Amino acid sequence: MASLRRPVLSLSRQCLRQRPCIQHSIRSYSFHPSPDPAAAPASSGTKPTVIADIPRPKATLHTLRQLYKKKIPIATITAHDFPSALAADQTGTDLILIGDSLAMVALGYTSTNQVTLEDMIHHSKAVVRGTKSAYVVADLPFGTYEASPEDAVRNAVRLIREGGVEAVKLEGGKEMAVTIERLTRVGIPVLGHIGLLPQRQAALGGFRVQGKTTASAAQLLEDALALEKAGCFAIVLEAMPAEVAEIITKCITVPTIGIGAGSACSGQVLVQLDMLGAFERFVPKFVKQYESIGVKTRQAIGKYVEEVKARSFPAVEHTYPIKAEELEKFKAKVGSD
Repeated sequence: MASLRRPVLSLSRQCLRQRPCIQHSIRSYSFHPSPDPAAAPASSGTKPTVIADIPRPKATLHTLRQLYKKKIPIATITAHDFPSALAADQTGTDLILIGDSLAMVALGYTSTNQVTLEDMIHHSKAVVRGTKSAYVVADLPFGTYEASPEDAVRNAVRLIREGGVEAVKLEGGKEMAVTIERLTRVGIPVLGHIGLLPQRQAALGGFRVQGKTTASAAQLLEDALALEKAGCFAIVLEAMPAEVAEIITKCITVPTIGIGAGSACSGQVLVQLDMLGAFERFVPKFVKQYESIGVKTRQAIGKYVEEVKARSFPAVEHTYPIKAEELEKFKAKVGSD
């Protein structure tokens, strides 16, 4: 058993930084001020403070580095259009990801690999229009960066120039280090992604948790170190044991963004339509649903259909008036009763 543990232990001794664990409390940095129950009620006529009213400077890579340095978790969420970007940006999200997951949750494809670069540019434009403060990153879709670093640079430039995003994300470990280094060398910030790689799920045998064996965990750590060296400003850790993600987080000096990787990561990300309960085809284990938008949407539309059939909508308050004399003149002109 000791011999099986030796590879991970040797890697850990080489890279493990002795620093305090990530703080779970973010009281010193919160866009969600909690009301004090003991506080006096607001005076009559005073407008309550809402999150969208709190001004925020535009987030940059420096902003993310400062959050990481202060051990403040980086709140990340996906967006795929203008309304979803507004919702994310106005609620204090630090980083908005235009993920290729939109292929499945927004476009109805059965795989993320079916989304095109043109699709990602189109959705990126909408998200950027709805974002004022958060840092915006977009996925390079499958087939746009794997063949060569030149392909990656060419397509990343399009995504930034035409889509308006500030950085790109790509999947893969140390085999992508040369490509990432090339991108960063020409000034394109890169968010790495290791662990479960949705674009390679066919080769992985489906959406399977990674890092469950000593060899697999050691490989993930090697990948993270290679991506850090190549210049990634942060690395997404997807679907791996929390303990493995924590070791990786301690072994590198750039933020880790977890999705199904435990709370010790430098930040967290969820697909917005997953956490809202809008996408119901399947729900990954790591998703916490904060709302049931799908159910509520069907209830609302069902009520609308009922009222249309019953002619109870539109009511008087939903229509525009006309002066009685003008109406009479119009009726006389067309011969209407």
